[in-house]
Amino acid sequence: MPARFLRLPCVTRRSRADREFFALNDGFFMDLLRLVMREYRLAFIAVMAASLANALLGVGVIAFINQRLIAAADASLSALPVFFGLIALLLGVALAAQLGLTVLGHHFVYGLRTRIVKQILDTDIARQEAIGSAALLASLSADIRNITIAFVRLPELVQGVVLTVASAAYLAWLSWPILLITAAWIGVTMAVGALLVRRVYAHLNTVREAEDALYRDYETILHGRKELALNRHRAADIYQRRFEQHARRYRAHVIRADTYHLSANNWANIMMLGAIGLVFFLANTLAWATNATAATYALTLLFLRTPMIQAVGALPTLLNAQVAFNKLADLALAPVRPGFASTADAAGWQQLTLDSVCFDYDAGGFAIGPIDLTLRRGELVFIIGGNGSGKTTLARLMAGLTAPAAGTIRLDDQAIDPSERAPLRQLFAAVFTDFYLFDRLLGADGVDADEVFVSDWIARLGLTGKLSREGATILDDQLSQGQRKRVALLAALAEQRPILLLDEWAADQDPVFRRVFYHELLPALIAQGHTVIAISHDDHYFEHADRLLEMRAGQLYELTGEARAAASRDAVGRIS
Repeated sequence: MPARFLRLPCVTRRSRADREFFALNDGFFMDLLRLVMREYRLAFIAVMAASLANALLGVGVIAFINQRLIAAADASLSALPVFFGLIALLLGVALAAQLGLTVLGHHFVYGLRTRIVKQILDTDIARQEAIGSAALLASLSADIRNITIAFVRLPELVQGVVLTVASAAYLAWLSWPILLITAAWIGVTMAVGALLVRRVYAHLNTVREAEDALYRDYETILHGRKELALNRHRAADIYQRRFEQHARRYRAHVIRADTYHLSANNWANIMMLGAIGLVFFLANTLAWATNATAATYALTLLFLRTPMIQAVGALPTLLNAQVAFNKLADLALAPVRPGFASTADAAGWQQLTLDSVCFDYDAGGFAIGPIDLTLRRGELVFIIGGNGSGKTTLARLMAGLTAPAAGTIRLDDQAIDPSERAPLRQLFAAVFTDFYLFDRLLGADGVDADEVFVSDWIARLGLTGKLSREGATILDDQLSQGQRKRVALLAALAEQRPILLLDEWAADQDPVFRRVFYHELLPALIAQGHTVIAISHDDHYFEHADRLLEMRAGQLYELTGEARAAASRDAVGRIS
């Protein structure tokens, strides 16, 4: 009978890293400008000072026109050099202010993009899988794009606000009664515009949700292209039932958002023209001011018309950016950790111990454990079990990719903190069933793999003349799945990690090379000092393993004696 490990009840424990998954980054909830102030305070203050200088200079040009060209009717040529000099200075200051804010914005977006990518790299695998690749891709593309666009439009909003405030102060000095009436008129204009913009924001939220659904559809179409090419009924189902529905939803709400946006824009445009008519009515009909003052008011309002309309037009992009920030916050990624520091060399390790380790998935109710296992240096261990028995989850727990919900993992006599599993990960190189084939072969220190080592293993793996590369860079990955797995094994071996984890690696190999793998490659790896954990169903080769472990319904058994012999004769019968 197989020796069954003692079963103890699993006590769920939430690690510090798990808590960090749900601790949102406060920065994402802050206003866009507050974020910039926090990250680039001095630069932002300098840019705002330039914007203020631009606004004051713009008002100064209007005052010069009023005093020298309208009120005084100065016909001398001496006014022209000063006027053109002010215009040239205004052009330079305006360009400096807008360009400074734009450059600052792009620096901030660069920092945000690199920060999000680093957070993803530092986030636990389980959290990334819970989020889903579609949502991550949507945030990295659509959300970052929307924030970038917002920063491009941010100068328009800032310039509009600053110019409006400065111009209002000048107009109050000319005639405060007319300013009060004009301000009330513009206030009503902005209030109606705000209602329209609020509708824009509501539809942009829905647009962003529809975008997530579209990204999921894109993934389905791209990843399932072979199956969809074979079954056109399925292709039609995906296209008509899912994609078209999501695309129509996106189209409907983006049209509504644009409709409210254009309505707000045109409303502001027309009402500003109405404000000019109102000023001349107050000046000429009610005699509240002279024609010169009315002309200056009209000139100022015309001067403000474009910045104010641009500011209203910029609001939807800023609202879109707020939606993007909210989506980024909802990801609940891990905090940024400095660098990619690896832990101290653990080459001298002797044993890896799992003591009453448990893990459970929140959805579905499947759990594994408690598991007690001691893995010793230099062993060749096979793990067998049916689909869904927990083999891969066990492998991820051992490799430090997944944090245990309960129990302890020890490396020699040192307990591994569930929130700091880097020392465990440094031991492992792996080829999973859903492996990703990178285009560069890295050695133990993160530099190009040793050429002699690579050439030797290319020959052992039967890839001579089949793998196109330039040094450590793989130039062509258009290989069969079995060959791709051999290249993935080559990449794992080049890392020179002491433990090699192979998840059903031989499943895609032809019978000849499968025999080479079990009879030649595995013994060579053990002889070179590797510890190998192989998830396998190849019962004809179980005799080569030092130990045979079986996962069944989330529990781990070590097969010995007759149980091992029976599994070696018929693994399918054993796990069925």
